Amino acid sequence: MGPTDEITTDTAAKKKSRSAWHYTPDLPVTTSPYFRWPPDFRQIAQWMLGGWFPVSERLIILLLAVVANLYFQPAPEDAKTFEASWIALLFVRNFVLMAAIAGGLHWYFYIARKQGDERRYDARPFAKSSRVFTFGSQVRDNMFWTLASGVTVWTLYEALMLWALANGYAPALDMTSQWYWLVLLILFIPMWETTHFFLIHRLIHTSKLYQRIHALHHRNTNVGPWSGLSMHPVEHVVYLSTILIHFVVPSTPFLIAFHLMYFTLSAATTHTGYQGITANGKLVLPLGTFHHQLHHRYFTCNYGGLEMPWDQWTGSFHDGTNESHQAFLARRKGQTQGKMNG
Repeated sequence: MGPTDEITTDTAAKKKSRSAWHYTPDLPVTTSPYFRWPPDFRQIAQWMLGGWFPVSERLIILLLAVVANLYFQPAPEDAKTFEASWIALLFVRNFVLMAAIAGGLHWYFYIARKQGDERRYDARPFAKSSRVFTFGSQVRDNMFWTLASGVTVWTLYEALMLWALANGYAPALDMTSQWYWLVLLILFIPMWETTHFFLIHRLIHTSKLYQRIHALHHRNTNVGPWSGLSMHPVEHVVYLSTILIHFVVPSTPFLIAFHLMYFTLSAATTHTGYQGITANGKLVLPLGTFHHQLHHRYFTCNYGGLEMPWDQWTGSFHDGTNESHQAFLARRKGQTQGKMNG
């Protein structure tokens, strides 16, 4: 085989890799520059600011948390005792938020078809008649587990933390005199989210836990907005246990609201199945991550997020390129053979 043949074969392989998806973003997928050496402070600043501005899911969720804290959250004195009235208020607020975000995105992308299949990763239709899904429908299945279990566990965790703050069982932060710590903690949450998610995600991908718990979420090999928080109730308990860090790290009712909204609402936005919302062919609001779309297709890669390079550090990173995919297949073959030999 000559040089020309090698080039032709390589080009064909890349086209074949890309053809597995309806849309593929610029590759390779890259993680944050925080831990690259030598450090490039310009890239770090661009990554950090670009995750929030000029418009982003993070900024939108932050503004929703501000409104929720001002108008739809119990007063600290009310939260000192568990009462059905204020817990019910939280539940209704969280139910409406999830229905509006996940439902609104589902309507935009899949009912009104505002973008058609523009920037849609996987153009396969959702299952409408399958015994794999509760009620036979992928969308109804996802809606049920998201709203019935996900919103309930979210609300119970929030109620627990507000009660703990009100009674001094969790350390409090003064938003007036310690506002700079509040800002730093808000910026820290995406990094903590990636770390916590990676750790619990690897845990529930072990064979017994996967079959009994996580397999429910992985019914979705092709995802939509309702897929993000569609999980087994036990997984909801584990996934949202992220908030328990505030028994150690000081917080405020506002920070509790934002932290939980970030973990729940961004689950819907990152599972849209699209790269994001476009206007005149340009991406104006990035949403669904191809990095996690790869996980739903291939299962044993990309357990974490892009904010922290845990998958790169542990050898489970898939950057979307053909070369990375071939390395992933080789790793999986080696793991399978190792289990058979063992």
